[in-house]
Amino acid sequence: MKKMSLRTRVLTGAVAAAALGAGTFGAMSANASTPAAAPAAVKADTADRNLQQSTHLTVAAATKAAQAALDAAKKENQRVSVAVVDRNGNTVVTLRGDGAGPQSPESAVKKAYTAVSWNAPTSELAKRLEQAPNLKDIPGTLFLAGGSPVQVKGAPVAGIGVAGAPSGDLDEKFAAAGVAALGR
Repeated sequence: MKKMSLRTRVLTGAVAAAALGAGTFGAMSANASTPAAAPAAVKADTADRNLQQSTHLTVAAATKAAQAALDAAKKENQRVSVAVVDRNGNTVVTLRGDGAGPQSPESAVKKAYTAVSWNAPTSELAKRLEQAPNLKDIPGTLFLAGGSPVQVKGAPVAGIGVAGAPSGDLDEKFAAAGVAALGR
């Protein structure tokens, strides 16, 4: 039998000890008879200054708004995509209308994100670029008409973006139809 160097013996011993330790730990974990303690629950109390409530559209409401915007565009023979994002800018629903251009879904999401981020229609925000041209450099935004915020008591809870019509004014008109559908 070949004699192992001191280094090889130390490494072999360390690997064996680690394997034995892991096996023992695994066996103890698998056979533990007492359940792990549950983390302390936080009481959902609006008076707690560490908690904050926020309002979000349901998926059903977001879908209703998106479909209303798509239907408004279809009535005018326009091929568009519609996106609805939540208060945090996360996409909830995207509908790509029949025949809508390949860039329109992404543009719709960016318009919706921009509208909810500034709580204003993107047509108004596009005008602000004259005074602050660097706004357009903010990632994920698109300062073109076609995005409308959804508000509850003046606070933004979602954004609806429409893209693909020949003008931003039409896109924004369809987005506004989506917002209006939520009031019905």
